[in-house]
Amino acid sequence: MAKRRSSPLSKKTVARAAKKAAPRKAKTAARRIRVQAVPSGFHTLTAHLTVGDGNQAVDFYKRAFGAKEVARMPAPDGSLMHAELKIGNSMIMLAGEMPGGSKSPKSLGGSPVTLNLYVSDADDFFMRAVQAGARVTMPLANQFWGDRYGQLEDPFGHIWAVATHIENLTPQEMMKRAQAAFSAPRPQG
Repeated sequence: MAKRRSSPLSKKTVARAAKKAAPRKAKTAARRIRVQAVPSGFHTLTAHLTVGDGNQAVDFYKRAFGAKEVARMPAPDGSLMHAELKIGNSMIMLAGEMPGGSKSPKSLGGSPVTLNLYVSDADDFFMRAVQAGARVTMPLANQFWGDRYGQLEDPFGHIWAVATHIENLTPQEMMKRAQAAFSAPRPQG
């Protein structure tokens, strides 16, 4: 039977080191327990928009949509690397275009995505966005599904739908209205 080699550290030294490390491990574990998988203020799904000029976009969203700036991280050259904005009760993230990174809708020739905003007064919200520089792509109107609804394109190429829910409909009522809306003659031009 081979003899066990003794450690170069005394038992006393090992015991002291273990005692010092125990509180650190406990603190680290406590911090991990308190961390939420979805950060406070965020929802499970958060839009992350890429724009040509991030700093201008932050200013536009504040004016047009009443966004509140939560965080802004500039790149070394002063452009926007990352920002977090709160619109109503929802967060969005922004990033300026960077070489080798995501492209904005303007660089791609458009966006297939529409961001939907439910607000208490669609008319007021829509008008404020237009006055701030948004372009109307679908005029605001009462729609067959029970919303007052319209669409805008922001100066950075993102499409925003603005809506206020104005009536609750059964699926049957909505289907009847949809059939009537789609069978009506379309205006020419």
